[in-house]
Amino acid sequence: MTAATDSTLFPPVPDSADAVLEGLDPEQREVATSLHGPVCVLAGAGTGKTRAITHRIAYGVRAGVLPPAGVLAVTFTSRAAGEMRGRLRQLGASGVQARTFHAAALRQLQFFWPRAVGGELPRLLERKVQLVAEAAARCRLRLDRNELRDMTGEIEWSKVTQTVPDDYPAAVAKAGRDAPRDPAEISKVFAAYEQLKRDNSVIDFEDVLLLTVGVLQDRPDIAETVRGQYQHFVVDEYQDVSPLQQRLLELWDGGRESLCVVGDASQTIYSFTGATPDHLLNFRTRHPDATVIKLVRDYRSTPQVVGLANGLLSQARGRAAEHRLELVSQREAGPAPVYTEYADEPTEAEGVAKRARELIDAGRPASEIAVLYRINAQSEIYEQALVDAGVPYQLRGAERFFERAEIREAGVALRGAARFGENDSLLDGAADLPSQVRAVLSGKGWTPEPPAGSGAVRDRWESLAALVRLAEALAEGRAAAGGAPPTLAEFVAELDERANAQHAPTVEGVTLASLHSAKGLEWDAVFLVGLTEGMLPITYAKTDEQVEEERRLLYVGVTRAREHLSLSWSLSRSPGGRPNRRPSRFLDGLRPGSGSPAARTAGGAGGIQRGGRGDFGAGGQGGASGPRARKQRGPAQCRVCGRSLTDPGELKLSRCEGCPSDLDEVLYERLRDWRADQARQLGQPAYCVFTDKTLLAIAEAVPDDAGALARIPGVGRRKLDRYGGDVLALCAGEELGAEEPEDASGPGGPVESGEVAGSPAEDS
Repeated sequence: MTAATDSTLFPPVPDSADAVLEGLDPEQREVATSLHGPVCVLAGAGTGKTRAITHRIAYGVRAGVLPPAGVLAVTFTSRAAGEMRGRLRQLGASGVQARTFHAAALRQLQFFWPRAVGGELPRLLERKVQLVAEAAARCRLRLDRNELRDMTGEIEWSKVTQTVPDDYPAAVAKAGRDAPRDPAEISKVFAAYEQLKRDNSVIDFEDVLLLTVGVLQDRPDIAETVRGQYQHFVVDEYQDVSPLQQRLLELWDGGRESLCVVGDASQTIYSFTGATPDHLLNFRTRHPDATVIKLVRDYRSTPQVVGLANGLLSQARGRAAEHRLELVSQREAGPAPVYTEYADEPTEAEGVAKRARELIDAGRPASEIAVLYRINAQSEIYEQALVDAGVPYQLRGAERFFERAEIREAGVALRGAARFGENDSLLDGAADLPSQVRAVLSGKGWTPEPPAGSGAVRDRWESLAALVRLAEALAEGRAAAGGAPPTLAEFVAELDERANAQHAPTVEGVTLASLHSAKGLEWDAVFLVGLTEGMLPITYAKTDEQVEEERRLLYVGVTRAREHLSLSWSLSRSPGGRPNRRPSRFLDGLRPGSGSPAARTAGGAGGIQRGGRGDFGAGGQGGASGPRARKQRGPAQCRVCGRSLTDPGELKLSRCEGCPSDLDEVLYERLRDWRADQARQLGQPAYCVFTDKTLLAIAEAVPDDAGALARIPGVGRRKLDRYGGDVLALCAGEELGAEEPEDASGPGGPVESGEVAGSPAEDS
């Protein structure tokens, strides 16, 4: 998923400063050797920016120009900082600090707080939602989960833009920002939240930056101490800095201009958090003597993918668009991007799952495939479609790798084996590191061959297999470098360092992720789904600036693909719905048939495929026609208030989330217990039997025959055949016998590679 795979994480350490420069292209070499004065690197997607700046730091250190302890490299995620530290270590530049803005600031704040303020630093509040809810209650406001999230986002935006509660209404008006509630109400909640923090002696994430800025501004002696330690600064993803982070950077630097920044204005997608590309775009104005270097050689994507990315930005407007970089692919030609139109969302999900299955069967690792969407709520239908197609998946942003129970258990076992060494009976006959790791993990569920299916047992195996592959990569890297074979203790130390940086090894499974969370990652094959007006650009993108950020978001999605790129949309949300959607405006002039010559050349695109149900292109049924087309019906409506439904969860319930529920709670609990038992015996996650929303729909409808049960979204033919008897018996209040569920390879189990099973909306 990243530019450096696990098999290439351990190359030989260069034996000299000049050796650090080997393998760099002319522009990357210019970055690496520009060690004095302010430097601005404008780096397009896939152009090797991390490679360039890590080699710059390493070359400076190895050449004796940059003292390792005097360099601070800052970025935006713990994972990126961990990867940077790993690369620097392999380049022989250990001792350089690579941290996130918040981690660097917190470290300084903890050290200087007793001297600047006295006493201990207040406790850091990890999650602010609960305190925001309490603040809202003090203001006599009751907020649901979504409103709380929005309110929290507004408070965070205010703080990173250095806006105090009283100034919030004016600031939001000046920024042209759409407040989720009356700005005066948000201002009151914001003020109450700040007071609650003081009452509870806690600080939040944004306070870490604010307080560090305050200390450095008010205490020149402390500021000079920090500047005495750090003389050189490198900032990655500079287009994403907020005004508060920029102020902190200025205080760190102290006007010395020993600064190197790297960014791409065309990848600015976090303005809702306060990020702005203005600092990147104005860098030359603030630093007239700056060296500006452009990286445009794209080593990631094929000419077809790069052509589409360039075509997408060629239609952009605004200041960021004026500074766009025209990428030049350095790879061999690949397949043209595929555009597919589907009748409805379940059909789209099935088509994507089928194509992913085909790629895997053709030898493409599941971990090299991603399905990217605009909002997280779109994931559920793709989760179910992949499960039904027998395709393993992982949710980006779900439980962290090193926090999984099996990984924690494996870490304990590996640490124990490393401690006891030759006295551990598990290691008998296991001479090299990979053999030792396999031996230890065999007691935790790892086997040479993966288990059948794609449930919890397979998920556990995939996690352990990722550790085995990492051990193999470490051993191969040491051998290639001519070094001593790694020990089990060294492997455990590597795992500890990765856990601290949240730098997880690769897990086999198709990645499901939002476009925002996909930034910084890459895959061989990428499916961009749900590309319709109202979703991309999202409905609430009203201003030209907001719409352009949505375009940049799509650009980020396109540039995640190395070789295979599929773009798709559906004409209606639900089966039989009115086909009144239209493809995203961003595809106009790019997709074939959209009326522009660019559509015939951008990315070498071929024609638009019409994805019938279960069919991914290649002349399948077009739209809603063909022998398997559904009977057209009007849009689904709430059975309580009559409003038209569009949300997938509401479609399953046949009512609005906020409308009164006639839930049979006793039945719902019985259904949950039954589902848990089925999932446990099958070794699969509970949602593979029925999702929570489907169980709620059943417990609300209480169907009394197979026909009524089949009409509930999420209960199609296959699941009706498999589970219908049990569910109807539970609805009738009957007790179930102790029959075993059917084997996972039977009806409803993993499907053959040429079959596409059902989706959460309908399994027919």
